[in-house]
Amino acid sequence: MTIHAARASGWRTRPESPTDPADAASVRRITRAAFETSAEADLVDALRQDPAWIPGLSMLALTPEGEPVGHALLTRCHIGEMPALALAPCSVVPVHQRTGAGSAATRAGLDAARDLGEDAVVVLGHPEYYPRFGFERASSHGIRVGFDVPDEALMALSLTGCPLPTGTIRYPAPFGV
Repeated sequence: MTIHAARASGWRTRPESPTDPADAASVRRITRAAFETSAEADLVDALRQDPAWIPGLSMLALTPEGEPVGHALLTRCHIGEMPALALAPCSVVPVHQRTGAGSAATRAGLDAARDLGEDAVVVLGHPEYYPRFGFERASSHGIRVGFDVPDEALMALSLTGCPLPTGTIRYPAPFGV
């Protein structure tokens, strides 16, 4: 298993191991701790069983002792008919929030996606957080969803610098949208 040092943050990251049940339990623990309900943790569990799951794109941020405390997940979605990735959820154990653990896991996931030849990534999240990774308003690229969301919260990123596809995002079934 490859462990990577995150750029400038000091956090180490690695992909979730598909053969280690402790990793899945750690992801559930992290996600459950980061959100008020179990909905996001249940979503990760459902995505793990869905064809949208891509090995190597569930990324953990580790303490210096090797304890997983942050997580970022990228799964297959589509923009119109073009394959893309959905970044969601991103989670950090509350005691480690605002320390760079989430950014480290997210950057590692985006780097891994780029290494796999992926291009387009979408995220529905905090408009003051995701631009640090290069995300921009999806609507400025002709990307939308089939449900109501604040325009500034739906963002997209090209990992290669190529133009993003246009159209409506189709999320995997476990997202329920």
